[in-house]
Amino acid sequence: MPHTPLDGKRLLCFVGDIYEDLELWYPKLRLEEAGAHVTVAGPQEGVTYAGKHGYPCTSDAAVADMEVDDFHGVICPGGFMPDKLRRDENVLDLVHDFHTHKKLIAAICHGGWIPISANVYRHVRVTGSPGIKDDLVNAGAVWEDAAVVVDRHFVSSRKPDDLPDFCRGIIGVLTAR
Repeated sequence: MPHTPLDGKRLLCFVGDIYEDLELWYPKLRLEEAGAHVTVAGPQEGVTYAGKHGYPCTSDAAVADMEVDDFHGVICPGGFMPDKLRRDENVLDLVHDFHTHKKLIAAICHGGWIPISANVYRHVRVTGSPGIKDDLVNAGAVWEDAAVVVDRHFVSSRKPDDLPDFCRGIIGVLTAR
């Protein structure tokens, strides 16, 4: 099998009820195609969560069992899911640990709510859904209206239409290390 750019990279992706279907599945499949192993973790292991548009996703693991040392980065899809997951101390501690270790933190659309609540966006250039622009700015982030914003180990995008740029940003950060 030929070498792919993300061979050996391990990524964590959050899932929960009413996740944005494309914002989870597109990066998961694209990054696996590039050679990464993607673990999907939700509040509980082995539970099937319904996406905003009804597409199911069964969690590989429970967030509480995840450790930052096992991964090169984390992906925070949007939808309504981030509003609930941002209240889970395990999620927040994990995202904060990814920041402490300067590992990839990627958020798209409303997924930015999770890094906001983990208190890792201060002085970070980001984008996201225009609906959370004020939340991002109030958290100390520097707002940019762009398809993708890459600032050190942070990658952010606005909406499903930005997914190709979002995935290129993620791959760029992971291959630069």
